Amino acid sequence: MTSSQTSKKQDLPATAWAVLGMLSFPGERTGYELKKWADSSLRFFYWSPAISQIYAELRRLEELGYAASARSGPDEARAKRRYAITGTGRAALAGWASDTAEAGPPVLKHGLLLRIWLGHLAEPEQLRAMVGEHLERTRGELAAVREAMARAAEVAEWAFPALALRWSERQHLAELELGEALLADLAELAAAGAEAREGAPAGPPAADRQGRGDAPTPG
Repeated sequence: MTSSQTSKKQDLPATAWAVLGMLSFPGERTGYELKKWADSSLRFFYWSPAISQIYAELRRLEELGYAASARSGPDEARAKRRYAITGTGRAALAGWASDTAEAGPPVLKHGLLLRIWLGHLAEPEQLRAMVGEHLERTRGELAAVREAMARAAEVAEWAFPALALRWSERQHLAELELGEALLADLAELAAAGAEAREGAPAGPPAADRQGRGDAPTPG
């Protein structure tokens, strides 16, 4: 491997390793097939790529010698480029997958919770509706995870992807439990707010207190 290739290897993002990882299972795959597999597996716990991103990573992997591609034969109606992992790519992927120092902590960016955090700017009914929609969406995702688990269970080589999907099933179940608890918290907060408004003496509005530096957190 040249020094240029070594530098590129060191700069590879995790998404490139994920694409190479999909190629590490038996068989050759087109970019479209990799996209379908990512949407029915990887997206439940890591990443939902655009097809353009998959092809960009495939080109990078080919440049490094980690993947190789070939056009399909004349017997197919439309020529397709199929990709496969190389021996060099498998060795590099095995090294990356075994390096626990590169795993890093999980990253949570919960759009619903960001809106709950700004709940003082919304109506209580709107917040409850958003949580309800989130719960419905999560139930749909849970059903999709379970479909993917059923497919993975039919293929012996997918034993470890099946473990990742089982984790995702548990995560979605936990998300449903957290969402139901959030609805209960919102109801409790609304009830407490109603009681406070009924019995509270007149005073400066909350916005005025905040303007005087009465922050909700120390610092």
